[in-house]
This record gives sequence, structure tokens and C-alpha cells, in this order.
Amino acid sequence: MADNIGDLLDKSANLRTLAPAAVGSQVALMSVISAVTIVAFNVLRPRNKIVYEPKVKYHVGNKPPPRISSSIFGWVTPLVHTKEPELVDKIGLDAAMFLRFLRMMRWLFTSVAFLTCAALIPVNITYNLKHVKSSDRDALSMLTIRDVQGNLLFVHVAATYGICGLVMGFVWYHWNVVVRLRSQWFRSPEYTQSFYARTLMVTDVQRQYQTDEGIKAIFETTQAPYPTTSVHIGRAVGKLPELIDFHNQAVRELEQALVKYLKGGKIGKRRPMIRIGGFWGMGGTKKDAIDYYTAKLQRTEAAIEQYRQQVDNNKAEMFGFASMAAVPYAHIVANLLKGKRVKGATITLAPNPKDIVWENLNKSKHEIRGKQLTGWIFIALVCFFNTVPLFVISILANLASLTALWDPLQEWSNASPGTFTFISGVLPPAVSAAFGFFFPIVMRWLSTYMGSTTHSRLDRAVIARYFAFLVISQLIIFTLIGVIFNSVKEIIGEIGKHQSFKTILDNIHTLPGTINRTYIDQASYWLTYFPMRGFLALFDLAQVVNLLWISFKTHVFGRTPRDIREWTQPPEFQYAIYYSNLLFMGTVGMVFAPLAPLVVVEAAVVLWISSVVYKYQLMFVFVSRVETGGRLWNVVINRLLVSVILMQLLVILTIGLQYGFASLYWISTIPPILIIILFKMYCSRVFNSKFNYYIPNEAELRLAQVHSKRADNAGNRLERRFGHPALTSELFTPMLHASQMELLPQVYSGKMGATKTALDEYGGTKMDAKVVAGGIKIAGITQADLEYDPAQYQRDRGELDWDARSVSSSNLLMQEDKSMYNGNVPGTGRSSPVPSKALDYSRYLQHGAAQGDIELARLDQVPLLNSTRGYFDPAASATTLADPMGMGEYAPPGVPQPLPHQEYREAPIHRPYPSQQQGSQWNSPTLGSATTSPMIGEYEPPNAAGYGGGYDPRYDPRSTEYSPRSGGGGGDQNMAGRGAYRS
Repeated sequence: MADNIGDLLDKSANLRTLAPAAVGSQVALMSVISAVTIVAFNVLRPRNKIVYEPKVKYHVGNKPPPRISSSIFGWVTPLVHTKEPELVDKIGLDAAMFLRFLRMMRWLFTSVAFLTCAALIPVNITYNLKHVKSSDRDALSMLTIRDVQGNLLFVHVAATYGICGLVMGFVWYHWNVVVRLRSQWFRSPEYTQSFYARTLMVTDVQRQYQTDEGIKAIFETTQAPYPTTSVHIGRAVGKLPELIDFHNQAVRELEQALVKYLKGGKIGKRRPMIRIGGFWGMGGTKKDAIDYYTAKLQRTEAAIEQYRQQVDNNKAEMFGFASMAAVPYAHIVANLLKGKRVKGATITLAPNPKDIVWENLNKSKHEIRGKQLTGWIFIALVCFFNTVPLFVISILANLASLTALWDPLQEWSNASPGTFTFISGVLPPAVSAAFGFFFPIVMRWLSTYMGSTTHSRLDRAVIARYFAFLVISQLIIFTLIGVIFNSVKEIIGEIGKHQSFKTILDNIHTLPGTINRTYIDQASYWLTYFPMRGFLALFDLAQVVNLLWISFKTHVFGRTPRDIREWTQPPEFQYAIYYSNLLFMGTVGMVFAPLAPLVVVEAAVVLWISSVVYKYQLMFVFVSRVETGGRLWNVVINRLLVSVILMQLLVILTIGLQYGFASLYWISTIPPILIIILFKMYCSRVFNSKFNYYIPNEAELRLAQVHSKRADNAGNRLERRFGHPALTSELFTPMLHASQMELLPQVYSGKMGATKTALDEYGGTKMDAKVVAGGIKIAGITQADLEYDPAQYQRDRGELDWDARSVSSSNLLMQEDKSMYNGNVPGTGRSSPVPSKALDYSRYLQHGAAQGDIELARLDQVPLLNSTRGYFDPAASATTLADPMGMGEYAPPGVPQPLPHQEYREAPIHRPYPSQQQGSQWNSPTLGSATTSPMIGEYEPPNAAGYGGGYDPRYDPRSTEYSPRSGGGGGDQNMAGRGAYRS
């Protein structure tokens, strides 16, 4: 054995020849499997459209994906011809931004691959042919920087400058496009007509402000330039969400037990049983599953009803919401209060209600800090225990080097070099992919546990943490394991040669060269990693596992109507996981670009494959959970810039090890790091504000749709949209196939009634149902109703608020008087709720164009903010343009012009709300005239001159009814603090 150890270094030259063969075998294998996968996808797609093209049937509104034929390659044409503007409209900005990131990455890495291959590979090959013995090199090492020495190393240093320049150029260009897309999204009807877009969220509310009046007081303290139209403090719901989840899970389990017992339309031989208690199927008590789940539903329904009746008595939470009159107003206030704390509270733009993680919203900062500390400890433990599979992967990646240490490996290598080479090339990335499947799930659970308040923020946290985890564990620690492995191997080799301890210490100076060779030689592992990633992308396209699992569940376990319903709708795209994997691939390619250019070539190829695959999936298969307008862009760009810094740090290490750090040559590699940091600061300063906020110009401020306070409070919109969903969500009703309903009398003993029940899952449609023991209703679902109803899906998935689908219908949707539909429309004498043209015309003569709940700001007043506030340019807003008829200069219609010698007024940063006592002082000289008043300008009622109609004192903001803090007879204040503030 000692002789084998002593001969280890002598055999290393021969062992290195296995690396090119291992890489070649992995590339060949993955190419063949990928080709088979593509063929399988083309064959299976036309026959399984509900799996491969669900969005053709299930899409939002009138935005179906492009038509796709049933021919084998019918999916290629729409994929090629669909461009970004159509993608933004069809699939949303989140998906379009993901595809833009992929487009940027594929072209960036193609450019980097071209630069490094053209500039570095000739240098590497030439130097190896001239200065390195043929026995000390192989086909792969000749293409790397491993054996290059002398001044030629500075060619690689120069290449890193070029790579940094390419990265900054691509990022700058795409940042500009993204800001433009984001700006268009802020101004789109889908966003401007959404209620959440003009809502602010208040978190960390102190106890003394945890009422509706307290939320109003917080906003009065901010003295923001725009008042709120309604406020709402969150209410504690206790265990209600857990009870609802418990109930709904019991419904699923009951449905599964019934379908299993009644499978095939026949009563099963034995009733399904369940074991209560016990451990791993041992011990406990066996009970009838159907009776057990039925009793559980009875108990939970009663508990949920009791909880909902007690909500008024529950305490207020530490969060609340406030709506503003217009979308630009909310963004202006949020921008002004960015990074500030008001009475201990934080005010930000409110997310879409569907985006909120409600269980984390009411956690205190102390509780969040404790959970974050625990979460980071768990993440550290995961990273620590992840070294075990990494050590296994490292051993497999260095399998050839172990043949001299373990005789069975040597015998295997001699007896079957083909299989040995194949396993050493295929097994390491396969093991890595297997272990990598579980870590995103663990990371998402930990990020939720650590207190993310929205799903979009959760995605950002998962990207940051999972990307850091991948880089630290699979790149840095994996490289360190390889370095330690090879360093120890050489020391053992010296001991095997019976060298003295002094001789071993004298040879320590060779360790820097060993370290340098080790991490460069690990490029061979990454050359086997990228073919695996390309295959996994294509495998994701084929969805073979999904098809097999669905078939298995259908034929073995049976499928409940709920399973079929959920299976038919498009699945959600996991942006955080896909972004993290793409970023990690990009980081590996970037780090090895100046050291081993073939790695970045493979990275570019896989990114091109991924771009095609994910474009198809986002167009025809996946949907976004909640549209955030591409909010993840700046997060992933920051990680891309970090990958450039990591590349430069490795180049610093390489130059330092080759020349010695005492030579100071490594200092020449530092400037790109400083340049990247400055570039990041530039991007933050130039792009972040435009990316995060809707910054309107003067014309947009004037023409913004301004909603009245009366409409917001009368419709009680804020509480309905931002109340905890557990207060209003419908409970699941057990569902069964209609063909199995006639067997229910044989399942349940006792009398059984027949009724009809409205199913929230079917949009309130009434279905035939049986009432079994305990009053539990079981609805029968016919074959035609099993799949998700496309119309119902469009209603559920629509991103517009249900009470603000359009400007003209907002009044109709807000009213709750049934006579609007069952009798004459009040005040019109008409039996139809559809407005008549004559009625619209008479309203127009009295009040101007019908705007529903939306009131336009006055057009005869000067702007609220001037250019010093950064929201518009007064000079540009005056818009004295050349008259196309040659009549001099003119102002476009609808844009107000300042009077001679009139200054643009500016809202003071700290402008107090008028208190109750100030209600009679609206026209006092201290507040200014009607023309220059900072408050009355936005809310002065229309006059006869402006709109051709009369004046209604009910809409006068100078009345107590319209006062931001009403009292006395001005309105009905909800003293309990529940719900939105009502005037």
C-alpha cells in the first residue's frame, strides 16, 4: 500500500487523461437523453394539452396565448414570432421580465464566451505546446490557465477588464428598458384601476394608535401633501386561519376516503380505516376514516362559526391600511416617507392583498428578530450538514486520483476503463442535482418562518439566501474540499516515500501551486455539471414525471373532483428557484471565464436552451402567483454583479499564487472590483427610484383619476379588500362524483336529505347535494363540471379589483340595493340596471361626463408640486408648442396655463390636516385663497362654469361630512375600530 501511495504522483499524469474522457461521456450521454426528451415532448404534447398547454383554455381576460397547432413542431412558430410587447400583455410583466433577464444572460455569456475563446484559448494552447511536456498536459488543461506563467498572465487580466465592461454595458442597457417597462406598467389600466395601487400599508403600529382614528392620527403627523380617503386597522383573528386550514384539509381527506371506498362506482370490500396516535404505523387506535373525518368537519365548522362571531371583540393588530384618492398620490406619499418612521410605524405602498402572508403581518419586531436568529442558525446547520454530500461529490469528482489509494478502484479501472470513466463523469453532477432538489423547499420554508410579510418579498429573500447558499456550499466549500483533498494527498504521498518531516516542511512551498492547479482542474467537474443542467431544463419541458404521477394517482388511488379541478388549472411558476439556479449557473460560468473558457461556453449553451424552454412554459403552461411588475429584477441584477466580483477575487488569487503576493502584481486585478461597486452605486441612484415608484409629471397629476372619500367609505372598500381573508373566505364543501352519489346511503346510516348548495369553488353555482349525518353537505359534481371552469378561472385570476373592473361600472358594483336588479332603478323609473343614453346625457348636462366614483381634479388650478419636488417640470408642463397652423404658439387643450406673474405653488413638506376645529376656517387668509389653498384646490366642488351644472353641498369638502376627521353629525364613526373608517 505504501508503494502505491508513493507512486501516486507518478501516475497522476496518466490519471489526468481520464478527465477529458469523463467530460466527453457526460456531454454525449446528456445530449442523447436530451434529444430523446425533446422527441417525447413533441409526441406527448398534442395528446395532453391540459398538461402542456393549459393557458390556451385558462387565461386572464381576453389575453389568450398565441394559437398553437397540433403538429409535432407546431409550438416553434409562435415561440419564435411572439415578441416582448405581446408577452407583456399576454403573460404579465413578471414573466416578461424573467424572459428579458434570460435574454440578457444568454447574449452576455455568448459575448463573454466569444471574448475569452478568441483571446485566451490561443494563448493557453500556444504556451502549453511550447513550455509544457506532453506527459504533463491533456486536452482540457491546454485550454485553461493552469500551466501558463509569465507575462502572458496579464492577457487574462486584461480579459477580466473586458468582461467587466461587457457586464456593465448589458446591465445598463437592460436596466433602461426595464425602467421603461415598469413605467408603462405603472400607467397601465390594470394597475391604475386596482384599488391596492392607491393604498398604503402601515406596519409596526404602536399600541396607542391601534384604532382607525389612530391610523388617521399617524397620517396627520406625517403632514403629507395628500389626505387619506379611508383607513382600516387590522383585527386579530386568533386561531381562525388555522381552523379553516384544518377544516379544508379534513374535507380533502374525507373526499379521498370516499373516492377510494366508492372507486369504480361500487362499494369497496372494506371501509377505509385510519390510525389515530401510534408511531410509524405501530400502536394507536384504528377508526373508520369516513366517520372520523365527518365528525371532524362537524366540530371545526362549529368552532369556525363561533370564532367569526367573536371577531368584533378581538384586539387590534399592529398593522393597518389607508387608501388615497389617486394612484400618483399614494406613490408620492410613499416616496416622501421612504425610510422614515412615523410614531414608530413604517408606511409603504400596500401589496396586492393576494400577495400578503397574513400570519407574518402581525408579528412584532422582537418576534421577527428572534425568528430570524433561529432561521439563520438553521441555515448555518443546513450549510454544515451539506458538506457531507459535497464531500461525496468531491470524492466522485476525484475518483481517478483514488485508484492508487484503494485497490478495488484500481482493479475496476483496469478491468473496465469505459465504465469507470462513465461513472466518474456522470455520477458527481447527478448526486449534486439529487441533493439540490430539496434545498429550495427548505430555504422557502425558512424564509417564511423568518417573517416575510408578502410572497414577493419572500421570493426576494429566497433568491438572496438560496443563491448565497449555492455559492458558498457548491462553489466555495466544494472548491476548498478539493484543495484540502489534494493537499493532503500530496503530503500522504511524501510520507509514503518515507521522506523526513523536515523534507516535508521544506516542500510546503509547493502548496500554492497545488492550490492553483486544484481549483482550475475542477473546471472539469463544471464541464459535466452544465450538460446535466441543460438536460434538466428540457426534462422540465417534457413534464414526464408530472404525467406519470397523475396517471398513477388516477389509476391507483382515484381522483377526487377537487383534485381534477386543481390539476386542470395552470400551475404557478416558482420564480425564486428558477432565478437562483440561473444566477448560480451564471456565477460558475463567470468565475471560470478567464480561467477555463470552455465553462462559459457551456454556460451560454445552457442559457440558450433555458431561454427557449421557459419562454414556452410561461406562454403556455405557468402563471405568476401575483403580478408584481417585475419586482425581482434589481435583486437578480445585484447578484449578477456579485458574480463578477467573485470572478475578480479568484483572478487575484491566481495571479498572487503564480507571482507571489509579495510581488504586488495582483494589485493590477483590483480596479475592476472598484469599478463594479461604483457602477452599482450609479444604478441605485439613477434607476431605483423610477423602478420602485410611479413618478408622475404635471399632466399625469392633473389627469389622474381621483376617487372621492364618500365613495371609498360608502363602499367600505378598504376593509373588504384588506381585511383578513379568514373572515370572509368560504369553507370547502365536500364534493363527490355525481355517479357515486347514489351510493351514499350505503356509506352513511340514518336519514339522508336532498338539497342544493352553493359552491364557492364554482362561483356560487348551486349543485345537487346530500345532507348526511351531522348536517354535513356533500355535493355531486357531474363529469362536465370536473375541470376548472374557464370563466370562473378568469374571475379568480383577474388582477383588477373586483369592485373596480371599470370606471363606468364602479357605482353599480358598489351598491347593495337589490331593487336595482329586481325592480325599478331608483330615480329613473326604469326596470333595467343598464344606464340609458338619455339618463347619461342629463347627468352630463348637470355634472359633466359620468365618472362613477372617480372625480377628476380641477383643471383650472396650478400644479401641487413644482420641479424641486422632482415629480414634473413646470417649464415642460406649460407646453408652449409651435402651432402646426403657423399661428404662433398654443397650449394643448386640457393643460392649464399659469396666469401672468403667477408662481407655481408648492405643497409644504409638513402641511397639517385641518382638524375638526379648523372646519370653519377653510377660507381663512392663513390657509390661502381658493386659488392657492393647498387643501381646497384638490377638493373644491365643480361649479357651473367648469362643468355646466349646479352645486351640491354634500360634496363640499368644507362641510363637516367631508372633513378628514369628522365629528358630531358629520358621519358615523365606528368606535370599535373595526373596518374602514366610514363617513
